[in-house]
Amino acid sequence: MSAAREHFSSKIGFILAAAGSAVGIGNLVGFPVNAAKNGGGAFLLMYALFVFFICLPIMIAEMGLGRKTQKEPVGAYKSLSGGSKLWGVAGFFGVLTPFMIAVFYMVLTVWIFGYIALIVSGQLDYLATGGFGEFVQSPYLFVAMIGVVAIVSFILVAGVKDGIERAAKILMPALFVMLIAMVAFVLTLDNAFAGVKFFLIPDLDKLTPTVINGALSQAFFSLSLGMGILITYGSYINNQTNIPNSAKLVALTDTAVAFIAGLMILPAVFSFNPNVNPAELSNSGVELIFSFLPKIFLALQTSIGYIGASIVATFFFLLVFFAAITSLVSIMEVPVSYLISEKGHSRRKSLNILLVTSGILAIMAMLSFGMVAFLTEFTSYAGGTRSFFDVVIDVFYDTILPLNGFLLCVFVSYRWKKEQLSEELSIGNENYKGSWVEKYINFSLGTFIPVIVFGIFINTVAQKFFAYSLFGF
Repeated sequence: MSAAREHFSSKIGFILAAAGSAVGIGNLVGFPVNAAKNGGGAFLLMYALFVFFICLPIMIAEMGLGRKTQKEPVGAYKSLSGGSKLWGVAGFFGVLTPFMIAVFYMVLTVWIFGYIALIVSGQLDYLATGGFGEFVQSPYLFVAMIGVVAIVSFILVAGVKDGIERAAKILMPALFVMLIAMVAFVLTLDNAFAGVKFFLIPDLDKLTPTVINGALSQAFFSLSLGMGILITYGSYINNQTNIPNSAKLVALTDTAVAFIAGLMILPAVFSFNPNVNPAELSNSGVELIFSFLPKIFLALQTSIGYIGASIVATFFFLLVFFAAITSLVSIMEVPVSYLISEKGHSRRKSLNILLVTSGILAIMAMLSFGMVAFLTEFTSYAGGTRSFFDVVIDVFYDTILPLNGFLLCVFVSYRWKKEQLSEELSIGNENYKGSWVEKYINFSLGTFIPVIVFGIFINTVAQKFFAYSLFGF
């Protein structure tokens, strides 16, 4: 007989855990730069509209699917499709995707951990003067990986209530406090408000089809849709939970963090270089974090000294580290839940299996930064050579996520049926049936949302693997 399903002990615990899965490195760095490059306030407006009119219904459907079945993606699809092998494959995508995303996310988290160690030891100048290329080939990173794995293991092995929920209740409030403190400090810098102005004032001329598609993609990826996380976390909530309201709070939290992060990153960039052209900033959040921002922090030594600059840099990277850990924990919980419910393993055994396998793949990803030629030049497509690390991101993060979202919409609307979804969402929300929210969710999930999400998938395939944009006109 299988063990009883674990559950979150409170509504706030669930919301903080779900928000922790959504709030990650992309919110804190990638989003502000994309907004600045693509119309500022206009991009923000498009992003917010996409979050609440396209992404929120998918979030609600994922949570409802999880609570109804009390299972992770594979079990959920199999349970409501009568054991269909085809839908079982769709569910497997929902487990394989977060497992592979955990591989590259672990690498990023290890780098952040390594940066904190170097800055604390007085090497901010090394990182600010081109040390990243040497840093990614350091053997000490494998020691840092042991530390990251230990932290993630400590949280996950404790379970849903005592591990994930307790960590979220500590890390998420700490993240908010640190973020607000960083914003307050950055806004005192010279020329900081030029960055605020650039971030908030709309530039409608930049709202091209490409930018609109980018805003939608950013919203989709930011909220962890298609990763199986919200299905899995939905299986840990009780029937007293109002799913639509909880999903709204998660979406609001994620959007608020992205917005506040913009008030931290862009003013800092403009303070460092008042003549900066945001259009020239790299699209890569990785490059911005690890190459550009250390230069900004080092520049602070003229006003607060080297030690002060190092303290601020440590504070920032600790903030990003907290966000990375909450996301990594959520990502890993999906395959952990799969091995527990579908394979009958204990939580500890499941975690050991996944940490070993994902750890090996993460080591391969780290070695693909110049340490092993085969992994560095793993394959070629779209006119360029791609490392093993690049392939993992391109395939599992950028490409398969929207495909998983499309499959979810089709499954909920035409296999499970919208009436059944409404029945589930009315539990804990007696006013749901007959409301405009119900009508909009049922209509949107069965009509234009799957078309839009499938369009993102097709455009991503064209861009990533054939260097062609369907919206490049």
